[in-house]
Amino acid sequence: MTEGGEESLSERAQLLLKALIESYIRDGQPVGSRTLSRDSGLSLSSATIRNVMADLEDLGFVVSPHTSAGRIPTDKGYRLFVDSLLKIKPLQNEEIDEIERRLRNDAANGRALVQTVSQMLSSVTRMAGLVTLPNPHYVALSQIEFIGLSENRALAIMVMNNGEVENRVIQLDRPRSAEELRRAANYLSEAFAGHSLPDVRSMLLKQLQETRQDMNQLMQDAIQVAQKLFETKAEEQVEYVIAGETNLMGFAELSNVDRLRRLFEAFNEKHDILRLLDSCLRAQGIQIFIGHESGYQILDDISLVTAPYMLDNQVVGVLGVIGPTRMAYERVIPIVDVTAKLLGSALNTRK
Repeated sequence: MTEGGEESLSERAQLLLKALIESYIRDGQPVGSRTLSRDSGLSLSSATIRNVMADLEDLGFVVSPHTSAGRIPTDKGYRLFVDSLLKIKPLQNEEIDEIERRLRNDAANGRALVQTVSQMLSSVTRMAGLVTLPNPHYVALSQIEFIGLSENRALAIMVMNNGEVENRVIQLDRPRSAEELRRAANYLSEAFAGHSLPDVRSMLLKQLQETRQDMNQLMQDAIQVAQKLFETKAEEQVEYVIAGETNLMGFAELSNVDRLRRLFEAFNEKHDILRLLDSCLRAQGIQIFIGHESGYQILDDISLVTAPYMLDNQVVGVLGVIGPTRMAYERVIPIVDVTAKLLGSALNTRK
């Protein structure tokens, strides 16, 4: 660690900082020397504790609110706590079984399953749960079917490798028989299965730009139908579903009406949070952003704990919990970690 980090703190100072943070997470109140004397298990005088607290404040690990003689952790204090002092409590087997049961009993795929997981994270942690939809660059096409409609239209049914089904109505250039649509679907399913929709679009454009002299009629018909299906570029930005935002109103430090309004606006507009989640897609394992570490002022009093979930051994999305910086990290971290693994397993079994 850098100067002013863990190595500059005595074991006694670390134990007192740990006790202070655990007390503040539990009660949400500034912590005084009497509480620290009781909770730390150390036989220290109040004067000694106050001296240690003064040192911790000088180093930027704690701060004294103007209205109290007690102290509260800073983002730097929480970071040291999470990185070095925290003892993670593994989930009980019955808790893991309950998460598995919820995922197993929900027959939905895609967005509906993501909604279920975000609501579950919210209900289990009493904070806000969020889950990104699988990144379109990693979700692959499994099968295409076409059903003829009136007025030269067709319903395209695309089955993805995460079990999600996407339906689009397309306008064709001329009437197509059921047999023509069936042959086109079979050709496209065979040619493009295993590729993401953005990749399929690029491959189609390449084929359309190349000479058609070597294409038989079946290929030409299939490519013309597919061109109608993919001519409009779909939105490829990472999306997320969030649940339980109102749970954050129950934390005193987040209960300011103006702050809540701006925070909820940030959830709705999504830009900043999406950029944050996008960075998590490229990271490994659990990611924890504490307060100002997110880089976005509106999240200065917020912590975000995320973990990636996988499909076919590729990271396709992230899920996480949003709460106050004084969240119970020792419980939230394993919940997020286990849920991400179980969501990935659920998606893989529903392909």
